[in-house]
Amino acid sequence: METINLQTVSIGEIVANDFRTASVFKKNRIDFCCGGKKSLADTCRELGIDRQRVENEINEVSITPSDPAQDYRSWRPGFLCDFIVHTHHKYVLQTLPDLVMYTQKIASVHGDHHPELLEVASLFAKINEELLMHLKNEEELLFPAIKHVIAHNDSASKALIVSEINRMIGEHDFAGGAMDRINQLTDHYKLPADSCGTYQVAFRLLEQFEDDLHIHVHLENNILYPAALKLNN
Repeated sequence: METINLQTVSIGEIVANDFRTASVFKKNRIDFCCGGKKSLADTCRELGIDRQRVENEINEVSITPSDPAQDYRSWRPGFLCDFIVHTHHKYVLQTLPDLVMYTQKIASVHGDHHPELLEVASLFAKINEELLMHLKNEEELLFPAIKHVIAHNDSASKALIVSEINRMIGEHDFAGGAMDRINQLTDHYKLPADSCGTYQVAFRLLEQFEDDLHIHVHLENNILYPAALKLNN
């Protein structure tokens, strides 16, 4: 990991340089994926967080032993595409049906006393619809185009990469924003006293899904997409 200036680089660059720092941003509820273009100073100011404390936490975690397997920025773009498909796309596709079912069920059973669950179910249904098409387009259009440029350096695939990435980032913003809203509606997945077993499973899966989405989007927005755009040079 190279030494970087926390004052001049974006949050996404901080995590791309050292994935261990993701734990600091998660702890402080700072978005390092869709909001990764912002500076640490601007983000802390917007959220009312002590920037110096966050910088100290980043410096502390940065001196712990690093895991070479998490140095995603050193991976070749084609390999990173395959990793994302076999790890994050696979997880999303396996988890979406259960979460659609669970969020709809708890909204139906508990919605009278917890009306926020109605919005949670509605939002997740939209996330499900958006992500299914998003993953399909990545696997059938964007990722093959990236590999094709690497192999053949053709202009048509380069143009496709640019147009697809522009659209993909917007779709990431929607999914990330919708999960942020679910997080807020549920008070960070805090279970009420009358929660049943399905309620508890739904909230646990929602939190796990959000955590995975942050890493998934970070790998694409902050590492894969910039590397793919450099192929056009």
